[in-house]
Amino acid sequence: MRQAVFIDRDGTVSEETGYIDQVERFRLYPCAAPAIRKLNRAGLRVILVTNQSGVARGYFSEEVVQRIHAKLRQELAREGAYLDAIYYCPHHPEGTVSLYRRQCDCRKPGLGMLERAAREFDLDLAASFMVGDRYRDLETGFRARARSILVLSGYGEGEYSSDKQTWSRQPDYVARDLSDAAEWIIAVDD
Repeated sequence: MRQAVFIDRDGTVSEETGYIDQVERFRLYPCAAPAIRKLNRAGLRVILVTNQSGVARGYFSEEVVQRIHAKLRQELAREGAYLDAIYYCPHHPEGTVSLYRRQCDCRKPGLGMLERAAREFDLDLAASFMVGDRYRDLETGFRARARSILVLSGYGEGEYSSDKQTWSRQPDYVARDLSDAAEWIIAVDD
């Protein structure tokens, strides 16, 4: 079984700009491709896991999500980086689009996306890492017994400064951004 680094999208890999309903609004952080390239070169699987409730809310279609992910892959490839897989959850229990309106196990902090990746890539979740800018990302990692890293980009700094005292568990590491997180992962993985 192998390790993986599970990475949230908005606020971690790309700018947090609310619901991204147009490909042109997607902006990769400058540190993202170099950080992912470092993880690739370290031999770790790098897997994007993202909640995209805008689909269930009727703000955009799955086709838009897929076009954004195609753009993400192209921008990473230009800098010699890649994602082994991308999983997204289009559901929300209060969605307005009936097809996607449901409680599911794939929506973070549920483990559905991580468990699917574990099956498809023969991964050891407990030996893996979860990186994100929201406490629900950390909770996903905790539930998988993975090491969880909070990045201070996106919503990270605000959530950490205002809510950390209420969290039932603290992150294994608090990183400035994805680059800092990647360096910490590689250092503790040696």
